[in-house]
Amino acid sequence: MRRAINHLKKADPILRAIIERVGPCRIEFGVPEFCSLAEAIVYQQLNGKAAVTIFNRFAALAGDPLTPDGILKLSDGQLRSVGLSKQKSSYLKDLATKTAAGLLDFTRLPELTDEDVIEHLTQVKGIGEWTAHMFLMFSLRRPNVLPTGDYGVQVAIKKHYKKRELPAPRDMEKIAKAWEPYRSVACWYMWRSLDIKTV
Repeated sequence: MRRAINHLKKADPILRAIIERVGPCRIEFGVPEFCSLAEAIVYQQLNGKAAVTIFNRFAALAGDPLTPDGILKLSDGQLRSVGLSKQKSSYLKDLATKTAAGLLDFTRLPELTDEDVIEHLTQVKGIGEWTAHMFLMFSLRRPNVLPTGDYGVQVAIKKHYKKRELPAPRDMEKIAKAWEPYRSVACWYMWRSLDIKTV
């Protein structure tokens, strides 16, 4: 991690100021397994507290750790009863069905390139590029991911790099060029920079 921080501080003076304000990098990683992806689906478009409550109810019903069989044994009514929308329930069932059928193979993911992981994961309904990017960063611990569709990263870049509007993916790529090969760490700092008071 020290190498990443030193590189980012040298490569980008704006990021250096953010790193100095935020302090040490404390990325929390998950496991690159089925349960992490199921959790990511539950968390989509929900704020922290609501997501945790719904996820805990869901896990209590489906079984902890989550398994494809645990999800597939639940009825739509049971999934609704814990606060999952019809849409999210269908995503979770699609994830469970494809994993049980062997179409989604979590044991292979560590060997795949970032692009291949994205392609592999997005075959599941409800898993788009953003969720695949989060899985790459926080479950597979890939160091150089730039989630161009992430609103928080867009807002932070707009704020710190004095953009008039939210940056387009190509503008984000341009700014993040200096961050390579540690764009994931830089993005973590972008998110954290929105949580701290800055002048």
